[in-house]
Amino acid sequence: MAEESEKDYVIEREGTEVNLIIKWKDPTSYPSLENNPVAMENTVNKIIEAGSVTSVIFEAERNYIYPLAQAQLLNELAALFIKLVKEKRVLSIDVLSEKCRKVVPEYLVKIREIVGMLKSDPIGAYLTGLRHFRTVRSRLKMAKEGQKKCLAEYAAIIEGIVNDIGNLKMIKLVKDKLPGYKVGDRELYTVIFEPIIKPNFMYTRLISEPPMRAEIIDSYRVGENDIAIYELPNKIRYLYHIIPPEYKLDEVDYALLDEARQIMVKFKPRREEFINPQRMREVFFNIGKDLIEELARNKDIKMSYKKVEKLAKILMRLTVGFGLIEVLLEDEKVEDIYVNAPVGASPIIFKHAIHGECETNIYPNLKEARAWASRFRMLSGRPLDEANPVLDTELETKKVRARVAVIQEPLSPKGLAFAFRRHRERPWTLPLFMKVKMFPALAAGLLSFLVDGARTMLVAGTRGSGKTSVLQSLLIEIMRRYRIITIEDTLELPVNYMRNIGYNVVSMKVRSAIVGSRSELSAADGIRTSLRLGDSSLIVGEIRSEEAKALYEAMRIGALANVVAGTIHGESAYGVFDRVVNDLGVPRTSFKASDIIMIANKLRDPSGLREVRRLTEITEIRKDWEEDPLREHGFVTLMTYDSKKGELVPTRSLLDGESEVLKSVAGRVKEWAGNWDAVWDNINLRARVKKMIVDYAEKTGIDELYEADFVVEANDAFHKIFSKLTSEVGYPESSDVLRLYEDWLKQRIREFRKEMS
Repeated sequence: MAEESEKDYVIEREGTEVNLIIKWKDPTSYPSLENNPVAMENTVNKIIEAGSVTSVIFEAERNYIYPLAQAQLLNELAALFIKLVKEKRVLSIDVLSEKCRKVVPEYLVKIREIVGMLKSDPIGAYLTGLRHFRTVRSRLKMAKEGQKKCLAEYAAIIEGIVNDIGNLKMIKLVKDKLPGYKVGDRELYTVIFEPIIKPNFMYTRLISEPPMRAEIIDSYRVGENDIAIYELPNKIRYLYHIIPPEYKLDEVDYALLDEARQIMVKFKPRREEFINPQRMREVFFNIGKDLIEELARNKDIKMSYKKVEKLAKILMRLTVGFGLIEVLLEDEKVEDIYVNAPVGASPIIFKHAIHGECETNIYPNLKEARAWASRFRMLSGRPLDEANPVLDTELETKKVRARVAVIQEPLSPKGLAFAFRRHRERPWTLPLFMKVKMFPALAAGLLSFLVDGARTMLVAGTRGSGKTSVLQSLLIEIMRRYRIITIEDTLELPVNYMRNIGYNVVSMKVRSAIVGSRSELSAADGIRTSLRLGDSSLIVGEIRSEEAKALYEAMRIGALANVVAGTIHGESAYGVFDRVVNDLGVPRTSFKASDIIMIANKLRDPSGLREVRRLTEITEIRKDWEEDPLREHGFVTLMTYDSKKGELVPTRSLLDGESEVLKSVAGRVKEWAGNWDAVWDNINLRARVKKMIVDYAEKTGIDELYEADFVVEANDAFHKIFSKLTSEVGYPESSDVLRLYEDWLKQRIREFRKEMS
């Protein structure tokens, strides 16, 4: 809510925020508290007139925003001016006793100089007052007896004013830099004030310059975005400093974009258009291009096609998109993004894959946050209101997929808050996990063997440990000849991408376990429905609630003959058992339908500042226990994390062939039945095949070899080579398979190089 007036400023009140918006009209200068004494004095005058504010915003070609901490310094300065003039009445000669008014004739002149300087240059006022006080004190020592009393009275008034100014927080911030400082120099104000500069058509604020004494530790570029990572003094979190394209435009571009935005906001997308957000964004992008071209043509501005596309992308983000959130999500090193309540009081914070938790130079705005919440409501079709203060949904653009959680009042007393979990544009794969040392080649070979063996598997771990990513890599190991059904309450699995590379996938979206629309099917009903859709692999995004019973019921009756996999929270195999049986109410006997539990964990270094994700355990669940699998040796660990080696290593149980699950897989294959050596040889063969991909990717620098498109093709090649050799010579030697596979791999790399050239 803004209080309009004929003045050159507006007070905008929104919740606890009180924004002083000053319309800067001087075309010969730009607004700056730190460099422009007139701007500072005018601002303090407005605060004296309007009362305390939480931010000061100068509206010019760009907006210059001084946030809460800096606005409070001005509030304090305005309050001191009122105290000195109205309460202490220092500008009146009456503060001196009547007989002293003639003895100290310079009183009004000097006091008016100091107080007159206070609003525009408080540092100068303090130094002028301090130096004058020292002069008066020296005069006092040499004064005649008749003058001493009056000079002492005058010195006390000056001292009081100097002490009051010296107690200002902004003076305390620079007190150690004052010796030798020249009055009128404004260098120290650049230490005190640093505006957030943003285009005047944007709500989100961005600090364009890094803080003083910040030390750069990393820098890179994502698309058109310049990114730098800074280490800040006295802070554990790093600063992620980004300059997106919006902040690098010239004035002509700004003007065009502002005019185009004002036109575009009148054409808000209808609710039904949000059913296909990708299509909606494409339509608005094309409209934006046409609009910018027309505006440029009308203004006789020559603009390249590349520039038009750039402005149209920005325009789309500002109108139907999610602003700088989308820009952050384009960085593959970004993981979780947090927008905390109250929105705008603190910068956006996120987890960086290399540098851990970072704060950004981006301050969101409540107006924009409300627009995001409204769009997420329409995208998801789910409510977000006082009765339903939680919303789980997803954000998908051409480049980005992310899971989104939104909370509001009354659950979040300070208002809206958001959490974004970024997913890779393309699915994770076993070779890609080997590259980042999530697990070694042997683990990849074992997992590949278990997927082909159609086992039931759970990926467990804490929040953010990589459970869903590991599940994605298992999905990519399923041969494209098999149908897959996915069941999720929030769409995180890369279903669209898998369809594009030839998978037969049916995606089911079910009711959120926390808060969901009653019109949506429950997860349990979704699982039961999947059993009627034909023979398929079943993938459950996350097992959270009553769907656990339905899932284990399906496993128990043998309705699923293919891979069954999902994720669940738990730090160990027994932790998963405890959650499934004791928390979710699955019968103990039903829990035995699980074959394999994998544990993903985040491991920290001794400093506590760095963490890595690792698969720390692969455990099978035996079927011959009754009450407690831990006490009755129902858990057999096949691979466990060796902290000295920093990776999963095989246990004696795996090396000695004591795995009932692997024997069960082997029992269905004539050449493997009762032959552990053949089973172990096949697991190692798969491991060597995966390692070959990683080795060639590192050697050639072709990162595409890690990605799902190629890995699926490579898996098909492996199976075809194995099948071809079997039909020609019987069960093949691993060395022959490897030789032919390497020949195929080299040929594909040659083709890759031709395509790249």
